[in-house]
Amino acid sequence: MEEATAWPEQPEKLAGDKGYSADWIRDWLKERGIKPVIPYKRNEKGHRKKFDSESYRKRNIIERCVGSLKWFRRVATRYEKLAVNYVGMVTLAIIFRLL
Repeated sequence: MEEATAWPEQPEKLAGDKGYSADWIRDWLKERGIKPVIPYKRNEKGHRKKFDSESYRKRNIIERCVGSLKWFRRVATRYEKLAVNYVGMVTLAIIFRLL
């Protein structure tokens, strides 16, 4: 089996909600050296296992940021076809929220 190569910019942990709770996702992350922070569903066999709840709580910050950006219809519906234009609109939305 090939050894997984590390990407130059790789997160230490990946937080996801219960919708991403699958063994193959956890295995894929572990192969790449990323610690999964995904709670188990109640009906899964590992549902009593502990996970990093401290890191999972920080996920809320990102969720609120994305939610606030969705107030800008142009960002939420992605009117811009080119990635460079879309990033520009996201940047403008962030600047507007900060002001």
